[in-house]
Amino acid sequence: MEKKSRVVYEDVEEIGSYKELLERAKNNFSNNIAYKYKKDYTKKEPEYVEKTYKQVLEDVKALGTKFLTLRLKGKKAILIGRNSYAWCVSYFAITTSNMVVAPVDVALPSNEIETLVKRSEAEIIIFDKKFAELAKQMKNKNEKLKTLICMQDIKDKEIKNFNEMVKQGKKLIKEGNKQYENVKVDSEKMSIMLFTSGTTNLPKIVMLSQRNICSDINGLSKYVKIYDTDTLLSFLPLHHTFESTVTFLYGFYNGATVAFCDGLRYIQKNLQEYKVSVFVAVPLVLETMYKKIQNAIEEQGKTKLIKIMTKISNALLKINIDIRKKVFKKVLESLGGHIRIMLYGAAPMSKETVIGYTNLGIDQIQGYGLTETSPVISAETDKEKRPGSIGLVLPGLEVKIEDKNEQGIGEILVKGPTVMLGYYENEEETEKAMRDGWFHTGDYGYLDEDEFLYITGRKKDIIVLQNGKNVYPQEIEFLINKLPGVIESLVYQRHKDSTDTMLCAKIVYDKEMLKQMEGEKTEEEYKEIFWEKVKEINQTLPIYKKIKNITLTTEELAKTTTHKIKRYEELKKVE
Repeated sequence: MEKKSRVVYEDVEEIGSYKELLERAKNNFSNNIAYKYKKDYTKKEPEYVEKTYKQVLEDVKALGTKFLTLRLKGKKAILIGRNSYAWCVSYFAITTSNMVVAPVDVALPSNEIETLVKRSEAEIIIFDKKFAELAKQMKNKNEKLKTLICMQDIKDKEIKNFNEMVKQGKKLIKEGNKQYENVKVDSEKMSIMLFTSGTTNLPKIVMLSQRNICSDINGLSKYVKIYDTDTLLSFLPLHHTFESTVTFLYGFYNGATVAFCDGLRYIQKNLQEYKVSVFVAVPLVLETMYKKIQNAIEEQGKTKLIKIMTKISNALLKINIDIRKKVFKKVLESLGGHIRIMLYGAAPMSKETVIGYTNLGIDQIQGYGLTETSPVISAETDKEKRPGSIGLVLPGLEVKIEDKNEQGIGEILVKGPTVMLGYYENEEETEKAMRDGWFHTGDYGYLDEDEFLYITGRKKDIIVLQNGKNVYPQEIEFLINKLPGVIESLVYQRHKDSTDTMLCAKIVYDKEMLKQMEGEKTEEEYKEIFWEKVKEINQTLPIYKKIKNITLTTEELAKTTTHKIKRYEELKKVE
């Protein structure tokens, strides 16, 4: 069905390509700070670097010019490195010089990186220094791979340096070289190659155009406002389309500042020192941060006081008086003291955490999407939210639910300008996913009467019982994960006999938290405590959804770099 317009911001300057994105930045934000980072974050007193939009555009143009003099136009370029200024400049220079960018996950083992480089047919690889030897080895084995570029300075005859190439490009421009300016990019053609997260055996290669991603930016800008005075913290890996589109590209579209995180351990420190106002994250990170806040409040003996102040501030909100930022100033300082909004996706967040952040005066926007859809399909808006839903479908997109069951649940299909061109050299998988212009997401869900979209689980994760009933494991996991002491869980099926299927749960628990709550006990005793809680959950579920067995572990479940559980890998373990 096509949704009614729920646009919050009408006056939006739409873009159709990255060149238009850069032109918008040049016209509107030239003197704004685009990036902030430490020259060497490992030093005790690091040197801070700031780059204006003007400097970014000059470096992009210079690097693009150098690429073109090396006859790299039309070639595919692998980009592999931690989130950095050089990564962002390289991405823009590649895509605006009529080349194709293929970002790769830095956390992959060498053999997998090598496989992806080969499959992409890339001729250039731009990398962090730690991949220098691997890059040389790949070049020796791979005839296609010809140009190696290191993002940091390195002395090696086989490898070109990012900084040196930018310098050479600036010299060429000064001498009158106009190759970059004369490049015309077809925004409808493949410009970005993205490897799926690898939760199954062989990652597919998603082909996206600049039009795809720019359409997603246009849609987001009509729902959620980011200001040119905002600072975002980039800590999720930039190779992933959620971080790439929402933090890097949407931040750039709005003239905001992006600060590069020093690493997961330093998130709270970086939030403070960079005065971050917009935080793009996944629920696991936000929930962990919220638990730390709650623990600190408890340790200081201020739980009762915070509850009283929350009631007062919420009562005043009803008459449009907002005192939350003042009342909870000390609590908010632990998050940097400047956060006004959190954007999150990839999984649902617990109701307790959502309410907790809202009580503190921090707004949250949830989004839903896939790599194949650039990525956002739906999002909450600055004006409209509905608990349990994943927001409203973005302007310009259509969503319909196929093969609905009696509850109206079926597969979510989407059509529109953000949908991928297909899977690279994989016609069979493309035809499976794309039919009659509709992309089959593989997610099950439903639309309510007000067009809010809800997701119930992945099609491939659905457990089909002997009686034909469908169980969405994520629904039950969500309930288990709310139990005190539970970090995460995995619901799976085990065949008891030929006529019955047992639903089981693997629970990852926080031993220290449980010890504080229940005292020192054996694992069997802890298991009994959890089993009693699971039985309480069972009472709220239909008989076919009841959990029959649980196992406990303190070992974290296997995840992708964007913190999604690798269900395929975990199911192999429990089998």
